Amino acid sequence: MIDLFARQRQCLLLMGHDFLRDKSQLFQKWHNIKYVSVLLLVVSAQWPMMNYTIYNIDDLQLATASLSISFTNVLTVIKITTFLFYKWRFGGLMKKLEAMFNELQEPESKKVLKTSNRTAITLVKIYGNSVGLTGLYFMLTPILKIMWSKIQKSELQLELPMPMRFSFDFESSPGYEICYIYTGLITLVVVMYATAIDGLFISFTINLVGHLKALQHFIQSNRFERHDAEIHKEISFYIRYHNLILHLYEEVRQIYSPIVFGQFLITSLQVCVIVYQMVTHINTFLVFVINCTFLLSILLQLFIYSYGGEILKNESLMVGISVQLSNWYNLKPTYRRMLWLLLMRSQREAIIRGGFYEASLANFMTILKAAMSYITLIQSIE
Repeated sequence: MIDLFARQRQCLLLMGHDFLRDKSQLFQKWHNIKYVSVLLLVVSAQWPMMNYTIYNIDDLQLATASLSISFTNVLTVIKITTFLFYKWRFGGLMKKLEAMFNELQEPESKKVLKTSNRTAITLVKIYGNSVGLTGLYFMLTPILKIMWSKIQKSELQLELPMPMRFSFDFESSPGYEICYIYTGLITLVVVMYATAIDGLFISFTINLVGHLKALQHFIQSNRFERHDAEIHKEISFYIRYHNLILHLYEEVRQIYSPIVFGQFLITSLQVCVIVYQMVTHINTFLVFVINCTFLLSILLQLFIYSYGGEILKNESLMVGISVQLSNWYNLKPTYRRMLWLLLMRSQREAIIRGGFYEASLANFMTILKAAMSYITLIQSIE
């Protein structure tokens, strides 16, 4: 048995989510307080980041350095809030997709689902490692700088993992240590929720794509040469199966709508800021590499949503193609009409949309093209 949601569950469990309803009322209240506290912790980081930007408003390079991290924090707040609001719907989707995987026994269709699940697990693993390494990089960089300054016996300058400015002395002990731990906790929350929520999206969409491919296999491999009762049963199963897949798609679309909107809007803003940082620090190798790495990280995050939305949209249309390629001509008019209803329903694309943003590779490429345009524009100004 492939545990499709293993890594996502581990991250959510670390954040206190176990999806168990049979708990005492007192225990539930304690968990709710814990969830809200984690959310408030991430929200609280917004002020020291903005304070840093305001303090360095006359130095555009320093001010924009904080903005890119601040945008990431805002996006995390959107993801946590959405997850807390739809928590049980997230859990229900995981259970339903696992149940559908276990119930499907036809060998070829099972093979298709297993392949899809392995692809999803691989992508989640790559994405989780990318997010984790990015967070680890931010946390270790100040420590490595301190160690290097001691080796070189140069002046020690304490830096926080993120560009922040507090209202107390945070540049000497013990204020620095407190702020470092505070930043570390926030980084942990950001990494865990990003891995879980973004990972669930790509797993949901790839799993639904696997079921759509299984449905196509059922339709195309059926010669429709059996008795009427068996044909009626088979076509009725195809329609129910298709309706179930579309129902789960609607669930994914609804719960991820605010996240998709936030992801595309905020990533667009981040690209502007990071590209400016890259161009203005193009002669500073280390800073340029840091900005390139951070840009690749946020683009990978956006790609997860774009790719998942794209393959789901395309595969939903392929159900109608499979009907056209099937042996439908062997059916009686009554059963042809039943199959025709399935074909008509499949003409509507399964689109994941948030506001005016659609999760698709076309929109992903639009943001990449915009990034190249920003680079050209800033270089001409410089």
